[in-house]
Amino acid sequence: MTDVLVVGGGPVGLAAAIEARLAGFSVVVVEPRDGPIDKACGEGLMPGALPLLSRLGVDPRGFPLRGVTYTDGRRSVSHAFASGHGLGVRRTTLHTALYDRATALGVDFQSSRVDSVTQTSSSVTAAGITASWMLAADGLHSTVAEAVGLHLPAPRSRRRYGLRRHFHVDPWSDNIEVHFTRLGEVYVTPTGDGMVGLALLAPRGTDFEAAIAASPALAERVASSEPASDLRGAGPFRQRTRRRVAGRVLLVGDASGYVDAITGEGLRLGLDQARVAIAALAAGRPNDYERDWLRVTRDFRVLTSGLAAAASGPLHGAIVPLAARLPRVFGAAVEALAE
Repeated sequence: MTDVLVVGGGPVGLAAAIEARLAGFSVVVVEPRDGPIDKACGEGLMPGALPLLSRLGVDPRGFPLRGVTYTDGRRSVSHAFASGHGLGVRRTTLHTALYDRATALGVDFQSSRVDSVTQTSSSVTAAGITASWMLAADGLHSTVAEAVGLHLPAPRSRRRYGLRRHFHVDPWSDNIEVHFTRLGEVYVTPTGDGMVGLALLAPRGTDFEAAIAASPALAERVASSEPASDLRGAGPFRQRTRRRVAGRVLLVGDASGYVDAITGEGLRLGLDQARVAIAALAAGRPNDYERDWLRVTRDFRVLTSGLAAAASGPLHGAIVPLAARLPRVFGAAVEALAE
């Protein structure tokens, strides 16, 4: 018997485990994969994510990010973060820092996969482990959300996927660059150690190399650079849930529902969700998490839904020109997502 069972040992699951231990709960994390877990993502932490990591006692090394640049090859618009710098961090580096902190706090880890969930009025059981509460942090394709009846089918329209590869090249900017091309958006994030990550957001089946070539300036930057990692994919990103609480199960991170990776806020949101979920359990009011989840994700859901709809529709080519004509509006949107 443990107080909190966390399903999923990625960054959000580890953050939830750390939050739980700091609140005085005993914790078991169930994760079938060994070693640092990688994922196809942009790897840029917004400024608002860094205080959330700091309160966990986690300070990963990375490349300071000063702002965001949108470009379509003809026009560019940039905004420097007013709320402090962000950080470009290799996903595996972040995972290792969180795992080491969780281990130091006494989190127990079990190598197993969760296929079913059983609940009573006082406990929840999965993978042979019984707990008072479960936090499901098992990603976009959450088996727990499905098992407890919270998952909703995602609309087939506007389904987008991600592809990511690193290159051995010195960073040429301390901004996150977003290159809007006819094939999709390419996110450029320096991660330190002489590497830059390129992450593509596009419809399924889009060729990564063709998408890079669609931005001549970017293609020239990496033309003579050796790849530093294998090509890795993820998606579809659009995921929906009925609610975030079902009895003694709380959904956090991508498992709780996700719109699109276009704003790069996934980890910041997941860290905040872990914080308010454990706070609700510590206060003895688990159902407060639903209200708190809606509050901490509100700006993301509104802004990202609009931007993702524009990026995947006929307005795709108008995003950068409009942002360039309205730099204050662009800056305000960046700041809202950066906090």
